[in-house]
Amino acid sequence: MAYATDIRSAGRSFGATILERVAALRAAWNDRAAKAKVYRTTIAELASLNDRDLADLGISRIQIADIARQAAYGEN
Repeated sequence: MAYATDIRSAGRSFGATILERVAALRAAWNDRAAKAKVYRTTIAELASLNDRDLADLGISRIQIADIARQAAYGEN
């Protein structure tokens, strides 16, 4: 008895799926890079303030990293 199997994908070529994966990886990398830039910029800006300016904003120096993380990644 002989069996036949159709292994063709539904209209998508192998090359197209690789290109889609590469595009998705690139988009994810760009997103991570943009978030990291926001994190670094926020830390730099807050760290450049003196203690009095930070106190006026209600921020202590120990909170800077947490505030930057929340600004960049939306985490608490």
